[in-house]
Amino acid sequence: MDALWFYAIFFIAIWIIAILFHKKLKIDIEGPLLMRRTKKLRGFIDGIAQRSPRFWKWTMNIGVPLGFFFMFLMLYFLVISLETLLEAPSVAIILPGVDLPGQPIAVPLGYGIIGLATVMIIHEFGHGILARAEGINIKSIGVLLLAVLPGAFVEPDEDEVKKASRISKLRLYVAGSIFNFILAAFSLIIILGISLMFISGLSFGLPFVSMSGDNSLKPDTVWLNISGPVYPTFHTDGVRIDSVVPASPAEGVLQEGMVIKSINGKPTGNSSQYLQALNGTQIGDTLTFQTDKGTFTIQTVASPNNASKSYIGIRSEANEVVNADVYNIWGNSLPWMINTFKELFYWIFVLNLLVGMFNLLPMKPLDGGVMFEELLRSKISEKNVRLVTYPLSVFIISIIIVSVIYGTGRGIAMLF
Repeated sequence: MDALWFYAIFFIAIWIIAILFHKKLKIDIEGPLLMRRTKKLRGFIDGIAQRSPRFWKWTMNIGVPLGFFFMFLMLYFLVISLETLLEAPSVAIILPGVDLPGQPIAVPLGYGIIGLATVMIIHEFGHGILARAEGINIKSIGVLLLAVLPGAFVEPDEDEVKKASRISKLRLYVAGSIFNFILAAFSLIIILGISLMFISGLSFGLPFVSMSGDNSLKPDTVWLNISGPVYPTFHTDGVRIDSVVPASPAEGVLQEGMVIKSINGKPTGNSSQYLQALNGTQIGDTLTFQTDKGTFTIQTVASPNNASKSYIGIRSEANEVVNADVYNIWGNSLPWMINTFKELFYWIFVLNLLVGMFNLLPMKPLDGGVMFEELLRSKISEKNVRLVTYPLSVFIISIIIVSVIYGTGRGIAMLF
């Protein structure tokens, strides 16, 4: 709730400042849209593009078919999600630092803000670099706010875009998402590099949600590769609660930072044991949590995303403790600094991958929508292009709106 109020106050303040000082700050207001344009950075983008325009074009020649692959893959998953649309919405607005009932993942505030900043910057730089590589001038660069949704943009000369060849347009349109994918790939390489240089055995994994709606983002054991013997860097002594979902059974009972040692007498020394302890839990079951702060009892309820599954409302991960041998050599700070660095690139990886794929949906005004439009133009008349793209965009937007209402909107409503 505190984070939601922070966002509400922050965006209201931005709108008040924009309305009162839009002339002085050179902010354009177009209905629910705020835009701040600048001509700065154009030389920087042009310099990068002109160093090797052929490289960027050939990179996007690979990116175009990759973009269409993800376009149709995303559309496929969106269509099959209709079966569970009102139970487990496929799309949700993820706000860093905000945890809502039924939300699939919770993005930490600091990591999330940095990750989303990289998403917007690299995406728009991608469009700008390809525009200049294709010989298309950039009119302006800027940031925008659509109601409460922040973004960035590179504004190419529309007349020059219209005159460009079809492949040039496709390379320009797909560039943003491909640059997101490239950054995601580099982030993954950095994660794996940290694991191989400092950790013997990988400690990277995607988020997962257990039957009780609990997330775990880390494995159980990581290793630090130092000169001489290889010592395990961390060991786990339970499962730590990262956050308690508001309006859940755990709220007011369990607290962030508690380490769960057992559930109903079953040990939870690592994530695997934790999931085993929750396996088979039914709605209405009473669970006894033995923690480092005492013993607590919670009764499960139906999950906000699936009425047939039990739910307690905590997000957790393996509680890692630096091993004594490593602590004696490196202390406590260095291992955790390395782990924090890896965690940051994990969220950069996740957010760039997810936003890059979402942007390729064949829905206008997303990049995927104009790509799909350009593909159709090569096969059918302009009139028929509109007959296909308009209903498809309405269809996808409808699914997204319903998902957000039943996902994010319902989660916010449950807080009151």
